[in-house]
Amino acid sequence: MFKIIAHIISFLLHPLFMISYILMFLIIANPYIFGFSGPKVQGLIIISVVTISLMFPVIAIFLMKALGLIKSLEMKDKQERIGPLIVTGMFYMWLYINVRKNDLIPDALSFFILGCTIAVFIALILNSFTKISLHTIGAGGFVAGMMLMVNYWTYGVVNFSIPYSGITLGISDRLVMMIVLVLAGLIGSSRLYLKAHREDEVYGGYLVGILAQMVAFRMFF
Repeated sequence: MFKIIAHIISFLLHPLFMISYILMFLIIANPYIFGFSGPKVQGLIIISVVTISLMFPVIAIFLMKALGLIKSLEMKDKQERIGPLIVTGMFYMWLYINVRKNDLIPDALSFFILGCTIAVFIALILNSFTKISLHTIGAGGFVAGMMLMVNYWTYGVVNFSIPYSGITLGISDRLVMMIVLVLAGLIGSSRLYLKAHREDEVYGGYLVGILAQMVAFRMFF
C-alpha cells in the first residue's frame, strides 16, 4: 500500500510538472500580472508553456525508450539520464528564450523557468559523479520559487474557484506555502522509501533546486 502511495506521489510531483504547477498557481493567485485578457489568450499561453516544458520532453523520452536509448522510464542508471537531461534542458532553454521578453508572460514565471533550466544543467554535470535525485531538485525549486512568489507577487489570499459551482474559496498564501513544504517533504520521503536514492542524493537535490532558483532570481532581477 505504502509503495503504491509513494509511486503516486513520485508521479504527481514529477519535476517535469513543476513549471506547469507554477503557471497555474500564478494564474489563480494573481492573474493581473499577466499581459493577456480573456480566456482565449490565457488558454494559448497555457498550451504553449505546457507543451514545451512538459509534452515535448515526455515525447522525447518515450522516443528514447522506443529506440532503446534508455532501458526504462525510471532511468535507474546514471548513464540513462544523460540524454533526457540534455533534451529537457534544451526545451527549457528554448522556452525561456521565448518568454523572457514576452509582455504576456510575467517576470515571476520567467525567472522560475530560468531557474529550472539552470537546475537541469547542474544536474547533468553532477550526474557524472552521483545519481542526484531529480525529483527533489524539482521539489526544492518548487519550494524556493513559491516562497519568492508569495513574498513578491501575491496579496495574502489565494482565491480558488470551484468549477460549475459559483463558489470561491479564499486560502491564505502562507497556508499554500506550508502545503508546498509538506509536499516537498513527501516527495523526498517517497524516493527514500522506494530506495530510488540515498539520503545524500535526496538532500543534495533539494539544495540544487533551491540554489538554482535563488541564482535565477538574482540574475533576472
